[in-house]
Amino acid sequence: MQSGLIYLIGPSGNPNFGDEFIAAAWLRYLAVERPDAEVWLDCPQPGLAQVLFDGLHPRLRVTNTLWRLVHENADVPIETAAETIRTRVTELGSPSYDLGILKMREAESLHLIGGGFINENWSHHVGLVAGMRAVHHLTGARLIATGQGLMPAVTSAPAEMPLFQGFSHVTSRDEAGAEAYGVSRGLDDAFLGVSEEIARTEAPSGLFVCIQSDTADPERFETAVASARKAVERARRQGIEAYYVEAIPGADRVAYDLLADLIPEERFLPFSHIWTHGVPLSRNQTWITSRFHFHLLAAAAGARGVAVSMKKGYYDVKHESLAALGSGWTLTTDSEEPEMPQYRGTLRDELPALVEQKRAEAARIYPPLAAGSLTAGAAKLFGKALAAPLRNKIRPGAR
Repeated sequence: MQSGLIYLIGPSGNPNFGDEFIAAAWLRYLAVERPDAEVWLDCPQPGLAQVLFDGLHPRLRVTNTLWRLVHENADVPIETAAETIRTRVTELGSPSYDLGILKMREAESLHLIGGGFINENWSHHVGLVAGMRAVHHLTGARLIATGQGLMPAVTSAPAEMPLFQGFSHVTSRDEAGAEAYGVSRGLDDAFLGVSEEIARTEAPSGLFVCIQSDTADPERFETAVASARKAVERARRQGIEAYYVEAIPGADRVAYDLLADLIPEERFLPFSHIWTHGVPLSRNQTWITSRFHFHLLAAAAGARGVAVSMKKGYYDVKHESLAALGSGWTLTTDSEEPEMPQYRGTLRDELPALVEQKRAEAARIYPPLAAGSLTAGAAKLFGKALAAPLRNKIRPGAR
């Protein structure tokens, strides 16, 4: 059994549904495969992350050591920030960081979990990789990155190229990122937990909407809301109820407030509700959403939909990666009125194979326990994991 300290690094705790979902998927996986391992999650907001992931792994600890280093050096040139981070990790010398860095140095592996946060939009996040590599040079810890959304590629940090030099395992969730960095094409880390999420909730039919106001090209928000309004009005004429689903509190509420005359408050599903009770997913739904992970989950459940790209070079790449997997959704990148696809895609039918592919990747990183070595505690956790997808009925408007 692999018993070393496992150190996960991800953008958790904001909250952002997709980022939180990915972290939770890995913690649930490790609760089964590594229940006795000490697991540390390094993320920007450890306080809320501790609440969100409470109970998902029996030995979970949450910190922000590496993220704090990155954020405190975000306003200086990337190469300068990377050198500062490397020096702090290797030489210590700061009471504010030393104990956290010493804990990070104990790690058997440092794992950059999935999401679209290492790219030109947030180029200072390259500092995360610099810190991981500094630990590796000191201790030989394995470096891992999975399900990365790397586009648009970072152009301002040549000293950090190739970005993943020294990593033992790297996958990009899209072809563009794989080609740009010369790494393997894989799947988004959400596929590690998608089947359980689909089975978690009894979902109604209807039109489900989510339009973000953050990370968007100028004027894209207004055209996206206008398009969503037309879709909701069309659904009303057809006697179809519309729901609004929130992935990021605040950032997704802006569009809802502009649509509240069409979608009553009791059909607004806030982040707190979907995190607690599950995303409402059914093959008998249609969606119009800019959020990548709602596209992924809903298409995997068999729903038809329109994916709204809010930022060229970033969101279009993300949504196109799901279209390539057979989501069957229409992708819109401008003000052109999108049409809801008439037929479901093939992603739902291909889902078992995709989930197996993702689980096989996880097993290569964290090999399963040897036969016969499942402890009583691990067996209990495994039973809980199997029983996890309890079916919860939606309580519209729950806050």
